[in-house]
Amino acid sequence: MSIQTRRERERAERRRLIVTAAQELAEAEGWDAVTTRRLAAEIEYSQPVLYSHFKGKDAIMAAVAVQGCADLAAELRQARAAAHGTREALAAVAETYTSFARRRPALYDAIFTHPVDLPFATEDAPAPLREAFTELLLAVEPIAARGDEPDLLTETFWAALHGLVTLMRSGRLPEHARERRLALLIGHFAGG
Repeated sequence: MSIQTRRERERAERRRLIVTAAQELAEAEGWDAVTTRRLAAEIEYSQPVLYSHFKGKDAIMAAVAVQGCADLAAELRQARAAAHGTREALAAVAETYTSFARRRPALYDAIFTHPVDLPFATEDAPAPLREAFTELLLAVEPIAARGDEPDLLTETFWAALHGLVTLMRSGRLPEHARERRLALLIGHFAGG
């Protein structure tokens, strides 16, 4: 192994360490607690080391969002693949999406709530963002009626899920009716 290869591997490992530490700190204490100074202390590297990987907190949050989308895509894929039938796949994806938001609120915020410098809904979007959307699309596409645009229908379904998550997290909708709301959404989306 060359010195260059070892350095590249160590650099990639430091980057993963920074992203993981930021995500864990945000989940434990919220995004306000995530500062470059605090991250440097957490990972036992200097702030200049962090800045050699990221321009600042916003860039770190964007990296966390990309990793979070990869995690979300994997969970959605597993749920969709395990389901039997179109309606069940749609319900499994909806449940998985809302469960992800409940279990990992800071990660969900990094992906979908906080402004991050990532291109969404374009060809330039990082692969994990496109993969997460594709998992939603694969669940929604089979219920599309003739003349529907599957991408727009998927965006509408996603917006409904995001709206439910946001309203429940803020206390504007009571959590106890979560399953009934998802059943209504699936029923109306899947026709029945």
